[in-house]
Amino acid sequence: MRTIGIIPARWGSTRFPGKPLALLRNRPVIEHVWRRAARAKLFTRLLVATDDQRIFDTVLGFGGEAVMTPVTCHSGTDRLARVARRIACDLVVNIQGDEPFIREDYLQSLVAPFRHERGLQMTTLAAPLPVGEMKNPNAVKVVCTTSGHALYFSRAPIPWAREKLMTEALLHLGVYAFRRKFLLQYNAWRPTPLEQTEQLEQLRALEHGVKIRVVRVKKPLLSVDTPADLRQAEKLLRR
Repeated sequence: MRTIGIIPARWGSTRFPGKPLALLRNRPVIEHVWRRAARAKLFTRLLVATDDQRIFDTVLGFGGEAVMTPVTCHSGTDRLARVARRIACDLVVNIQGDEPFIREDYLQSLVAPFRHERGLQMTTLAAPLPVGEMKNPNAVKVVCTTSGHALYFSRAPIPWAREKLMTEALLHLGVYAFRRKFLLQYNAWRPTPLEQTEQLEQLRALEHGVKIRVVRVKKPLLSVDTPADLRQAEKLLRR
């Protein structure tokens, strides 16, 4: 399968403006993401999709491939679809630009179900929810069917343990793989009510009745969403 990896990276983050170029062990965050994704050896092309010339130039400077996308793109998926329209491929993988610890085995596991599930349109990752994160709205939870497909994603505590939690709570990791044709269709759909309520794009697929295969991995990844996360990432890399 011809697979392209796209790393959406914008300058204007609300909580951490310019974070793709924030230095982590003397390299920008976006370079860490690109180099780690490249280790997976999955991609016929691996690109950074950005709306900022500084990010574009930095990516070219460390030997990566970048493409400019409009500032008017409302989300990473919008950037993904803009790029995917121009490239012939079978699968498109969305690797978040704030994941400097993305693992090659996680990316390989994300893509693997497409090899034996012909009707599958979309996959994502989940890991055991860390203790104390159940009520954190920034930690998105997911519950699944017995066959491993998403039932629902929420910022609220799910499943709600009325007496005792009888199942493992899962943290959603915002890494996705799409069949190209479905990605373009999905991007053309208008935002749906639950998506707008929770501010979670993946709910658009569920509200249209599309199955999302959830691939379980061993542990969460540290994302760089704030300056405090960057300091924690520095400590991890030193160790």
